[in-house]
Amino acid sequence: VQLQASGGGLVQAGGSLRLSCAASGFTLNRPAIGWFRQAPGQEREAVACLSTNNEITYVPDFVKGRFTIFRGEAKNVVYLQMDNLRPEDTAVYYCGTDLGQASSYALCHGRPTEWGQGTQVTVSS
Repeated sequence: VQLQASGGGLVQAGGSLRLSCAASGFTLNRPAIGWFRQAPGQEREAVACLSTNNEITYVPDFVKGRFTIFRGEAKNVVYLQMDNLRPEDTAVYYCGTDLGQASSYALCHGRPTEWGQGTQVTVSS
């Protein structure tokens, strides 16, 4: 199982970024997959999860309306579209999955068993 995250960078407040997570070593048609972030000194938190068997998404209220998770034409790649970014969105972003978990809601409220490497997102004010 391998998850490869990319797309982070430096952006001004109000700007947008799209992160990509390429999955390999397993078939992305059952487990939920999600994006999580961790700011310095803070715990890792979920920002968006997707159920790959029915495309149902879960996005917590604190990013709802700004963050969107979806898959593109290549079904093994999951994206996190982040709009209207704020300085408090600055963090290392990780994609994660649990091969035994199909629910996006449950994944976002639980803890993935598989993680990709993080990608840094920095939002300047």
